This record gives sequence, C-alpha cells and structure tokens, in this order.
Amino acid sequence: MIAFDAFTLLLIAVVFLLAGVVKGFTGMGLPTVAMGLLGSLLSPATAAAMLLLPSFITNIFQLGGGRHTVALLRRLWPMLLMIMIATLASSGWIADGSSTHTQLALGIALMVYALWTLSGRILSIPARMESWLSPVIGVMTGMLTGGTGVFVMPAVPWLQSLGLQKDELVQALGISFTCSTCALAAGLAWQGAFHSASLILSALAVIPALTGLFIGQKLRHAISPALFRRCFLICLLVLGIEMVLRAV
Repeated sequence: MIAFDAFTLLLIAVVFLLAGVVKGFTGMGLPTVAMGLLGSLLSPATAAAMLLLPSFITNIFQLGGGRHTVALLRRLWPMLLMIMIATLASSGWIADGSSTHTQLALGIALMVYALWTLSGRILSIPARMESWLSPVIGVMTGMLTGGTGVFVMPAVPWLQSLGLQKDELVQALGISFTCSTCALAAGLAWQGAFHSASLILSALAVIPALTGLFIGQKLRHAISPALFRRCFLICLLVLGIEMVLRAV
C-alpha cells in the first residue's frame, strides 16, 4: 500500500490544482504540469497511475457536446490507433523506472515547442502529407506517453497544424488525450504497475484537478488569453529544462 505523509499529500493536491487550472484555461497541459512537478516527489509509475483518473475525467469535460466527434475520429484514427499501440508497447519503460532517455527526449521536445510557439511561428502541414505523417506522429506520441506519462508531444503541435477550427481543435485534443490516458492505464495494468492503491490516490486527485479546471475556465474571462498563453509556454520551457537537467 502506498503511503504519504500529510505534507506530501498537500503538495500533490496543489500540483493537481495547478494542473487543472492550466487545463481549464488552455484545454491542455494537465499531464505535462502534473508529471513535471510530481517527478520530484514520486516514482514515474506512481505519478503516471495517479494521473489517470484526473486526466480522463477532465478530458470528458473538455469533449463537451461532441458535435465533431465522428468527423474527427474519421480523420484522426490512424494517429489514435498508433498512439494506443505504441503506448502499450513502451509502457514497460515507465513501469520499471527506466524513463531517462524518453524524459530527456520529452524535455527537449517541450523546449523546442515552447520556443517555437513563443516566436509566433505557425506550423502548417500540406493535406497530401497528412495520411502518412499521422501514424508517425501517433507512434512518437505513444512512445513518449509510455516512457514519461505525458502525451502532449508531438500530438499537440500536429493537431494545431491541421487547420482545425477552435471548437474542433479543443475536441480533437480531448479525443487524443482520452485515447492516450486509456492506453497508458492499460499499459500500466499490463506491466503490473497499476494497483488498487494507485486507483484510490488517482480518484482523490480528481477533486483538486476538477477544482482547478473550473477555476481555469473562469480565468478565461479575467485574464488576457495571450498573456496566459505566454506564461504557460514559459512554464513549459522551464519544465522542459528541468526534465533535461534531471535526465542528464
């Protein structure tokens, strides 16, 4: 049975509260913030297992009415399928704690993505390349998910490059994150790293995560989206640097 002292539990709750705020405001970032900050408190497998229910439930809220679900699934299924296969195949890395190389890769990817986005440049993918690049992006995202518990890269910049409308993009992110969460849960269970104690801790983490989600949604009307987005990207850059330093 996993046991934590009261101070550690408080820190974990604060982490999920902050991660939920970022998720509520930007539509993404919960696994990135949670895994980045929890990495100094917990083992990768424990942190990933604790992330599962908060991530899944906040993604369900993000999907909303699901008006674009069928069309997005038809378009994105090659990426989604490869995400699930690659996550299952690489889940042993995070289960046995051997995630140093993938953590280093993710840290570098986060740094590059944050710097690229802060520069104001927008990546655009020609339609003719989507059919063969989509599964490649899925494999890369799945390997990073199985190795680090974070499923942002490179799925997020890829989806942003497809020219989706705002509502479509938010829902596409929710679909991608939901598939990644389910695949990670299956991978951890397959590797014997997902126990009943982890499920209890994950369920408890839902409370601060949802609280943060609703706070983040309210903050959309009080803070400039451009300012918050810039601060979020700077946070991603700092997390990326921290991951690289921890890996080396």
